[in-house]
Amino acid sequence: MMHTLSNIYWLGTKEIRSFFHDFVLLGLVIYAFSLAIFAQAQSNAQEVHNASVAVLDEDHSVLSQRMIGALLPPYFKKPQPITDRDIDYAMDTGRYTFVIVIPPHFERDVLAGHLEEDQTLWASVQVNVDATAMVQAGLGSGYIQQILTTEVQNFVSHNEGDLLSRSQNIPMSPVTLAVRILFNPNADSSWFMSVMGIVNNVTMLAIILAGAAVVREREHGTMDHLLVMPVTPFEIAMAKIWANGLIITVTVGLSLILVVRGLLHIPIIGSVPLFVAGTALYLFFATAVGIYLATIARTMPQLGLLYMLVAMPLNMLSGSMTPLESMPMWLRTIMQMSPSTYFVSYAQAILFRGAGFAIVWPKFLAVGLIGSLFLFLALRRFRKVAAQTLG
Repeated sequence: MMHTLSNIYWLGTKEIRSFFHDFVLLGLVIYAFSLAIFAQAQSNAQEVHNASVAVLDEDHSVLSQRMIGALLPPYFKKPQPITDRDIDYAMDTGRYTFVIVIPPHFERDVLAGHLEEDQTLWASVQVNVDATAMVQAGLGSGYIQQILTTEVQNFVSHNEGDLLSRSQNIPMSPVTLAVRILFNPNADSSWFMSVMGIVNNVTMLAIILAGAAVVREREHGTMDHLLVMPVTPFEIAMAKIWANGLIITVTVGLSLILVVRGLLHIPIIGSVPLFVAGTALYLFFATAVGIYLATIARTMPQLGLLYMLVAMPLNMLSGSMTPLESMPMWLRTIMQMSPSTYFVSYAQAILFRGAGFAIVWPKFLAVGLIGSLFLFLALRRFRKVAAQTLG
């Protein structure tokens, strides 16, 4: 037993040295857990952020000032004043995404319109939108409508609520809706995208590194040398698994601390050590998949094609991009057999909701059991291929 552990340890240290001499793979790992995470968190944002707004206020009333003051960061930049003759030029040159025009006597018409039975005196606000910025335009116009409508309703209810209710016999609403967004108060997608980028890259690199370690041995002709040495195929495979798993585990911890916390300033509520432990457990499955694919592929291009067929569906259907609840029932049932689904689930629970081991241990157990099965199949396949090579 000690002899087997010793062989696995020393073969693993050889893998680590080989990795640090392979500058392509080294650069890929560094990029995947640093610049790629930063770029994904910053460029894939789907919410409105720092949208440019200009306002033509022709009313200069208390209500118009309240409406302008309600356009706040981080959704919008500070609204800039604009003149009527500059609106077309500003929109044509893309200087502003939104230009809001508040007409004269707006406050007076709003208050008067609320007291009319047919509400024919309702005032209107013009919002000009630059739709070339499609996401900002679509979501931002909805935000502006909601913000301005809320301000008008609050202003009217405060100034004319009693009179309105008496004149139209409309009872004031006894309910005030208080919405509290948990775990991500501003609904900032960069919080989600950064962590899910790390989770997806774990699967990608585990398969590529473990698979490349086997294919590289075969292409360099060193696999035959290993097989004639007093080591077993089990020891060779386990050495590659723990060595590459250790590299990814360390880089995951560094990425969370240096990139997510340090560079992106995203708070991590839960325990980083617990997440790193869950990552290490999941890596037994992911690296086993890499070993298995390497026994099928003969070259690195073939391994890359097999990776696309296996890893991309695992990432796309694990819940990191689309919630499982939005998938068909049959697909959800299939994905319950994938450890990547449980990995995404407890990663979100730990890092976003601060869940402890008492909450996530069933998912840890599921990853361990399913991962052990895949590890057994990969080692069996590797032993069979090694026997055919020696034969």
